[in-house]
Amino acid sequence: MKPDLLVITGPTGVGKTDLSLKLAQQFQGEIISGDSMQIYCGMDIGTAKASKEEQVLVPHHLIDLLEPNESFSVQQYQNLAREKIMEIQARHHLPILVGGTGLYIESVVYDYQMADVKEDPAIREEFTKLAIEHGNEVVHQKLKKVDPEAAKKLHPNDLRRIIRALEVFLQTGKPLAEQQKRNSSPFEVLWIGLTMPRDKLYDQINRRVDQMIANGLEGEVRQLLATERFGQYTASQAIGYKEMIQYIKGSISFEEAVHAIKQGSRRYAKRQLSWFRRVPEIHWFDKTDAQSFIEINHLVAGKFPSYRE
Repeated sequence: MKPDLLVITGPTGVGKTDLSLKLAQQFQGEIISGDSMQIYCGMDIGTAKASKEEQVLVPHHLIDLLEPNESFSVQQYQNLAREKIMEIQARHHLPILVGGTGLYIESVVYDYQMADVKEDPAIREEFTKLAIEHGNEVVHQKLKKVDPEAAKKLHPNDLRRIIRALEVFLQTGKPLAEQQKRNSSPFEVLWIGLTMPRDKLYDQINRRVDQMIANGLEGEVRQLLATERFGQYTASQAIGYKEMIQYIKGSISFEEAVHAIKQGSRRYAKRQLSWFRRVPEIHWFDKTDAQSFIEINHLVAGKFPSYRE
């Protein structure tokens, strides 16, 4: 029998955490983060990481594993997440994969075979230097010319993955997607997708950013910068951190930084929805519909009846 797996996904700010906590308590669940930035220590407010109280309420996995200056690949995430799923199953608990990083989640759910292409230091140095001198957008445009599908999925600030996609193409002559095979899933999976009307989602995102600011996002970023473990690393390009760094360094005003965070978050939500709409297995629910939680609960109970408290 395949191991069971519940996946909860959707755009940023839609309410995935709230739903995952409720379901985890009802179905003896343990939560595995499917967010590429929550794996880093010290990045709590800007990534909307589960609070200490929430982590006590329900076991959480794959958060606070690395320092922000450490590199981390999709392959590493796939291996770690699958290990956690098997550990949770061994305890007769339900693994719940929760997050909005599409590539990370799909790499776990499906039997993805990652590109077997070794790192090329010369290629990486060349494009890193290009980004420093001319900006990430220039490197992103180069990827767009040779691998438009990968460029469409990657934000210009995700420099590490952009360079990896270029590295794969330059060494093989083939786009990254052709190097990754999405086969059937090794798990008995139930996908739950959350959404809501766009105007309500955008309003919720804006209010969420205001709350992050009130909770001390600026102080969190200043603390990260003070440790000299942040600045030039991929983690510093995450939405909320990049803009706040620009403000701290005097490039933009505080008001401009907050506006840019809200705008970047809304655009990211739009890209997330586009990504997950491609997955036919997802059962979509409107988070603003009061009936949705009842329907989700019935769906999970029907799929995984043995975990019901």
